[in-house]
Amino acid sequence: MIRRRTLLQSTAAAALGAPTLSGLAQQSVTLKFHTFMAPQSNVWLTMHKPWMEKVEKDSGGRIKFEGYPAMQLGGTPVQLYDQAKDGVVDIVWTLPANTAGRFPRIEVFELPFIMTNAEATSKAYWEYHQAMAKEEFSDTQVLALHVHGPGMFHTKDKLVKHPDDLKGMKLRGPTRQITKMLGHLGAIPVGMPLPSIPDALSKGTIDGCVIPWEVVPSVKVHELTKFHSQFDPAGGALYTTTFVMAMNKNKYNSLAPDLKKVIDANSGLATSAWLGRTQQGNDPIGRKSAEDRKNTIYTIPQADAQEFKRKSRLVEVEWVADMDKRGFDGKKLLQTARDLIEKHTKTTKT
Repeated sequence: MIRRRTLLQSTAAAALGAPTLSGLAQQSVTLKFHTFMAPQSNVWLTMHKPWMEKVEKDSGGRIKFEGYPAMQLGGTPVQLYDQAKDGVVDIVWTLPANTAGRFPRIEVFELPFIMTNAEATSKAYWEYHQAMAKEEFSDTQVLALHVHGPGMFHTKDKLVKHPDDLKGMKLRGPTRQITKMLGHLGAIPVGMPLPSIPDALSKGTIDGCVIPWEVVPSVKVHELTKFHSQFDPAGGALYTTTFVMAMNKNKYNSLAPDLKKVIDANSGLATSAWLGRTQQGNDPIGRKSAEDRKNTIYTIPQADAQEFKRKSRLVEVEWVADMDKRGFDGKKLLQTARDLIEKHTKTTKT
C-alpha cells in the first residue's frame, strides 16, 4: 500500500509539474550582474550585455541575468569585488586595483610599457594568474581576466609631447602603479574611480586624465578636454589596467552541473581574450568622438617615447622590490609576465 501510494504521488506530482528529480535537473537561475560602467558605455553595450546574452542562449534560457550598470544596486566601485565574494550580488566586473595593494602580483600587467595589445596581454594575464597568482582571487569563481587597449593622456589646457610637459599638472590615474608612474613623469597624480572624472575635470580638481580611447565618450572626456596624446605603437603602450569578472563561489557551486558547464564554457582564456580584443576594438569610436569636436590629437613618436620609458622605469623597480618584501620573487614574476605577453603577441593578429 505504501509503495502504491508513493507511486501515485510521484505520478500526480509529474502531472502537476511539481519538482521531481528530473524537474530539479531542469532548474533555472537568475544571476545579478553588477558593475560601475555606465549603461551607455561601450564596455556595457559590447562586452557585458553580449556575454550575458550568450550565456542565456547557451543555457537554453535556464540562466537569466539581471544587469545592473552604474552601481545601481548600491555601494561604490571599490566595494564591487567584495559584493561578489560576500554574495551581495552574483557576478561583478571591476578593477582589482580599486582596492590598492590587495592583489599585488597581478599589478605586473599595469607596469609602464609592458603591454602590447589588449588581446595578447589578456591571454597572458589569464595564463599568469593560473600559474603564478591563483590565490589572489581564490575567494571568488574567476570567470575572466583582461586588460584594455593602450592608455594615453587627455588634457584640458596643454598638449603633452614630452615628460616635461606634465610638470605640475594634476592628472587622474586609475591604479596605484599608474599614479606612481604619473608622479615619476613629473605630474601630480590624483587617484579616483572612472565615474568621478567628469566632475573632477569640470571643477578643475584635475587638469587631465589617463584612459584608453574607448572609454572617452562614456565619461565625456572628449567634451571636457581639448588635447589627446597617444603613443606610436612602435614605441610601446604607456600602460593598461587589469579587470576581473568574478562570480560568488557559493552561487557557482549551487548551479546544476550542466549550467556550471555553460558558465565554464564562457570563462577562461578565450573569454578573457575576447573581452580584451573587444575593448580595444572600441578605441576608434572613442577617437572619433574627439575628432568630431576638432580636438588636437598628437602621436608621440617612438624616439620621444624613450624618455617616458626612462623616467617611468622606477615604477617597475619599486614593484619588484615590493614583491620581494612580500615573500615573492619579483624578478621571476616580471619575467614570467613578459614572456607570456611576448608569446601571445606573436600568435595574436591585431
